[in-house]
Amino acid sequence: MQKDQLFTRRRMLLAGAAALGAAGTAGVVLAGGDEETTVTAAAPAAGAQAAQALKPSAFRLQPLTGYGPPRAAPRKLKVRKEPILQISGRGRRMMLTFDDGPNPEYTPHILDTLAKYDVRAMFFVCGECVVENRELVARMAEEGHVVGNHTWTHPLLTTLDRKEIRSEMERTSDVIEDTYGERPQWFRAPYGAWNRAAFQLGAEMGMEPMAWTVDTTDWETPGTDTIIDRVESGAAPGVVVLSHDAGGDRSQTVRAIREWLPHLLDSGYHLTVPRRRV
Repeated sequence: MQKDQLFTRRRMLLAGAAALGAAGTAGVVLAGGDEETTVTAAAPAAGAQAAQALKPSAFRLQPLTGYGPPRAAPRKLKVRKEPILQISGRGRRMMLTFDDGPNPEYTPHILDTLAKYDVRAMFFVCGECVVENRELVARMAEEGHVVGNHTWTHPLLTTLDRKEIRSEMERTSDVIEDTYGERPQWFRAPYGAWNRAAFQLGAEMGMEPMAWTVDTTDWETPGTDTIIDRVESGAAPGVVVLSHDAGGDRSQTVRAIREWLPHLLDSGYHLTVPRRRV
């Protein structure tokens, strides 16, 4: 089933995700073993160093991926029962996230707007899109954005068996590492459709599950003004905003962020990303 066809099913899935999330609101604090780490503002350069698709002068300083060190095994995490819905921290902090990309038509415009206002965001990317647009993932790394795993082909995980889910997640983590410079530490299930296997496999691969608080539902192309209103009316400390930079016509999203991002900043909000776990 094609990605655009599955979007029509998202209303029902969002209702289930909301019910799941309501029970997990307390999961704002990220726990790793006996140590608790809150998601707070990161240093300006929060992203990894791009390993591929660098500028010519920079590329000459990097070893070819095939001759680099072997991949280190990720640190296994505690298995969660629900995804993280919001961030903690002092002040009026919010987080912006974009799903389904990268896309050569829309992602560069979103990155341009974020760069204009010196804002970092999270991009949950699909492996098949990374392969075709490595330079955009490299740019995300160079500009300090955090890249997360959104599976390879954007399937409905609840229809797959455990082996298929592992393949979708593992292949995507591999291509992110090859391009972004490090393995992703965050995972988001397509359509917000989580199951036990996704939580378990994500933890095995060193990834925390990230959901959202405010959904712009820009995938419905409701109109630029509607998207702007959903972000501005939903703004609050700790909120995680969900938008999309691929998966369909995202021209409304591109126009909307040019309006609502400076408004949020003028309203005193600080847009942040999670700290890297070491």
